Amino acid sequence: MNTFPVISSILSPNILAPYVQDAYDFDTGVTCKLLKAGVNHSYLINDQGSQKYVFRVYSFGWRNRLEIEEELRLLNLLKDNNIPVSYALHDSDGIYIQEIHAPEGMRYGVLFTYADGEKLLNFPADVHYSVGRIMAQIHQLTEGLSLKRPTYTAELMVQRSVEQIKDFLPESSAEMHWMLSTQQTLLKLWAHADDSQLRKGAVHMDLWFDNMNITAEGKINLFDFDFCGNGWLCLDIAYYILQLYSTEKVDTERDEKLNSFLAGYESILPINDEERRLLPMLGVSMYFFYLGVQCERFENWSNVFLNETHLKRFINLLVRKYFDDHVLTS
Repeated sequence: MNTFPVISSILSPNILAPYVQDAYDFDTGVTCKLLKAGVNHSYLINDQGSQKYVFRVYSFGWRNRLEIEEELRLLNLLKDNNIPVSYALHDSDGIYIQEIHAPEGMRYGVLFTYADGEKLLNFPADVHYSVGRIMAQIHQLTEGLSLKRPTYTAELMVQRSVEQIKDFLPESSAEMHWMLSTQQTLLKLWAHADDSQLRKGAVHMDLWFDNMNITAEGKINLFDFDFCGNGWLCLDIAYYILQLYSTEKVDTERDEKLNSFLAGYESILPINDEERRLLPMLGVSMYFFYLGVQCERFENWSNVFLNETHLKRFINLLVRKYFDDHVLTS
């Protein structure tokens, strides 16, 4: 009997352990544990000497080889300039990207160094200051850098995302009416941005608490550059601010941490008036974009939570509130 085709598979940690052990010439005794099956699948690798790594298996059809090579090129640039990032390791043959013949088709795997520390949902203002400094240091290196990866434009973030959401949210619903109306407002704001005043280059696009580990001493280690691409550098700033409003519920504490983050950034690089003006609408555009990603990758991972109720709650409680509180008053 022929094997029935699949859309998405989770590779066995028990088989990945000897695979990684052989490919990277580790001593015997390597263990492997699935950490997260999200847009990509992440596995914790331990060798016999208790050294930890993360093996990422990219989902089928998500990133092509060139896009992954460009991600690794960016990480090497940052590593070589002492930015604290998790970076890729090559195997015993000098190969960075493994080809894995999964049931659904060719998938790619990369072994990354482990980012020391732990994820913290809430952390002190001085750590936010450090994050701001690191982000600015990254932007110093990536301004003017072009990656052979997606360019984050209004079409990609605001237009394409709404088309993806339409498959899961009825056009007759009040929430979709609001999304379509707000889409037009955002597109006008994008169109009237003074592009000559906006710094451009390679951006992370996903820098928040879930993609950084913090040690007990307050040292920050960044990881997961899977959404890196090209765009206005202030997109990274807008996303970080957006997430602060999502995670910090006490206004005074949030404002202190926000001001500390911005002070840290501007201790390295200035944020000009046009960039500041656009931060609120770029934050809402980020919400549109990532809702689109959830819908796009429904068959891969978001089916465990994504439905019409989830979208309506997300739009009303997060996207619309952020828009009403910030874009309308900016």
